[in-house]
Amino acid sequence: MNIIRRMYCRTFQFCFRIAIPFLPYREPEILEDMGQLARILTEKGHTSVLIVTDKGISGLGLTQELTQALAAAEISYVVYDNVVQNPTIHNVEEAREVYLKHQCSAIIAFGGGSSIDCAKAAGARIVKPRQSVQKMRGLLKVHKKLPLLIAVPTTAGTGSETTLAAVITDSDTHHKYPINDFMLIPRYAVLDYRVTTGLPRQITSTTGMDALTHAVEAYIGGSTTKLTRAMAEEAVCLIRDNLKRAYDNGGDAEARENMLRAAYCAGIAFTRSYVGYVHGIAHSLGGRYGIPHGLANAVILPWFLEEYGPSCEKRLGRLARVCGIAPEDADDPAASRIFTDWVKEMNRSMNIPEKISGIRREDIPKMAAHADKESNPLYPVPRLMDVRELMVMYDKIREDEAE
Repeated sequence: MNIIRRMYCRTFQFCFRIAIPFLPYREPEILEDMGQLARILTEKGHTSVLIVTDKGISGLGLTQELTQALAAAEISYVVYDNVVQNPTIHNVEEAREVYLKHQCSAIIAFGGGSSIDCAKAAGARIVKPRQSVQKMRGLLKVHKKLPLLIAVPTTAGTGSETTLAAVITDSDTHHKYPINDFMLIPRYAVLDYRVTTGLPRQITSTTGMDALTHAVEAYIGGSTTKLTRAMAEEAVCLIRDNLKRAYDNGGDAEARENMLRAAYCAGIAFTRSYVGYVHGIAHSLGGRYGIPHGLANAVILPWFLEEYGPSCEKRLGRLARVCGIAPEDADDPAASRIFTDWVKEMNRSMNIPEKISGIRREDIPKMAAHADKESNPLYPVPRLMDVRELMVMYDKIREDEAE
């Protein structure tokens, strides 16, 4: 990256870091179960709600406890379950239409990051009917208070129940639109491990590594605070002790509960301190090819930790020692290498590939440009990279195939 652009990016990030204590960050209020959720709705006078989810969740009947609690409280509901992986603008508009048609006054996002992001964007469109999703892209474009939004995460990874971000895909351009606004933070989050015990092993592993990526990118970036460092450290420690347990035994209640807490902590960390190029590239791959976000992050993370090298060794080494992944007497270079090797081993132990198949060389320049536009100057990465350097990273993570 040329020196002028580098100075611009670092100046932008410095100003943003200085502003963090003065920005209206907040955390959702934690609810323990569906009965408590229904009581909150009743107390606030909501009699009709929209449930946003996907076909897999509705087909498995995972929303049954929620709908029974709503029915017992005499709260009517309508279900929109067409959300797809990497939710699209079409999903957002459909959910909005269902909400308006049934005169709902609150939204319950039930699912992984896709359902929660779709619900956030639908809420934004409900209160901003003349502003398209494309025009909400970027920072602080929503401004208006959303309908009451309650998130019920069924995966322990995205942390979307805590964040100010929603990522929506434009099916026509194959681009993802990150929307970032304080109004998108859910008012309540139901952290009930029982809705995660039936997760398939692959989703358990990739969403767990997604949470790890959130914590690590927030920790090694240049905008950390005392709070975000503590949250990231707690998340990584919990993931170290519980992700493989949850993967090996989906019914392990303690591991599932701890992973929900890990995803929540990681979400708090990256909401305030942001992520990095791992996410920029993962979003471009999701938009172009529909690659699941957690899988992309899991594969890409160790490649960037190696590429950053000395620029992230001090912070990554400290994280490795604090979380017991590296010995207390390991110096920063050694501890950071141990941490990166641990990430690789976690991936291997859960059958996550080292590289991503299906990436076409001819698509790389456009995807790199998209990742560059998303990441710079916003993400306070350890080492700045431009389009040309990002293109090299796509080649590194790309599985060679016959062309």
